[in-house]
Amino acid sequence: MTKRIIAKLDVKSSNVVKGVNLEGLRVLGKTWDFADYYYKNDVDEIIYQDVVASLYGQNSLYDLIEKTAKNIFIPLTVGGGISSNEEIYKILRSGADKVSINSAAIKNPKLIYEASKKFGSSTIVSSIELKNIEGHYFCFYENGRSNSGMLAEEWIYKLIKLGTGEIILTFIDSEGTGSGIDCKFLQKINKISEIPFIINGGFGNEKHVKDVLSFRNISGVAISSLFHYDFAKKNKLKSKNIVNKEEGNLDFLNNYYKSSNNIKTQNIKSLKRFLLKNKIQVRIVA
Repeated sequence: MTKRIIAKLDVKSSNVVKGVNLEGLRVLGKTWDFADYYYKNDVDEIIYQDVVASLYGQNSLYDLIEKTAKNIFIPLTVGGGISSNEEIYKILRSGADKVSINSAAIKNPKLIYEASKKFGSSTIVSSIELKNIEGHYFCFYENGRSNSGMLAEEWIYKLIKLGTGEIILTFIDSEGTGSGIDCKFLQKINKISEIPFIINGGFGNEKHVKDVLSFRNISGVAISSLFHYDFAKKNKLKSKNIVNKEEGNLDFLNNYYKSSNNIKTQNIKSLKRFLLKNKIQVRIVA
């Protein structure tokens, strides 16, 4: 199976933001600049996540989705604040290929079943935000703010029965830290073969990516920090060019691109070459 390298862009207003453990959002730059760069450097897919949408009950990325659909010709997944079939329809009509749902599904699981029937399971992605509490992973929602009280394994099986076509797992404890992914938990779900899994949260170097993609049923990785910080450094992004500066702190741009020491920044092409050398099948554009 060819594995997918996906760029995940957390969006607030018109900016890409990046936090640690889904908190303390740093403004990095204009969303379109990141998306266009990743597309031109052979990323396989893009995920837009509106990080405040669930608080306001609606997604606000329509203009960005339309611009992306007209200029970027790889699959686009959009998440954040999606709570109805009407909202799904509007996002797909704007040009997205898939929608990612978390908070609304926890509050109303029937939404996954109904949406899968109406739009096709391949269009419906379930996002799960995981946090380890006393040795067990629980599902969180509202961008990691609220604990559902549900165990992750139980929710995964339920989502599969409801008809979801794909699941994104975000590890809150390691998200943005570069400390790596809990592969012991991935071993638990490796027996589940019905649908593909995408892993997000904690990639600090190319070896972390390789280790995760070595699991049979992991079909892709959704990467933020590794790619974002590399892009910011190479393009010398500055806070003076940021629109809507109040949407997050500017520490990263104002402090010479200092990030976690665990994060060894990486570009997409070099990561893919490394994976191929290690017998992980990925798409390479000639």
